[in-house]
Amino acid sequence: QVQLVESGGGSVQAGDSLKLSCTASGRTFSGIAVGWFRQAPGKGREFVAAISWNIHSTNYAESVKGRFTISRDNAKNTVYLQMNSLKPEDTAEYYCYAFGSWGQGTQVTVSS
Repeated sequence: QVQLVESGGGSVQAGDSLKLSCTASGRTFSGIAVGWFRQAPGKGREFVAAISWNIHSTNYAESVKGRFTISRDNAKNTVYLQMNSLKPEDTAEYYCYAFGSWGQGTQVTVSS
């Protein structure tokens, strides 16, 4: 059974950066696309970014383009989300999605 574990969240000021990590256990990320989603209080879960299995294709939500970068290290079975120029509206629980499963989430709080 696959388990996805996110880490790297925290409380920061607007303009700061954070790097989230998603590590899989039980299965390898190799050969599949992986995505990041987020859910703010009182809102639905929304797409943030995704990366193809071969790293040649990435997609981003308009709200994070130019600020967030998704990457992966297949050797470490880890997918990253580098978040720069964070804004208060980026505050949310961030989730990794792969293999039809969700991680437990990591909280990102950005204060103005």
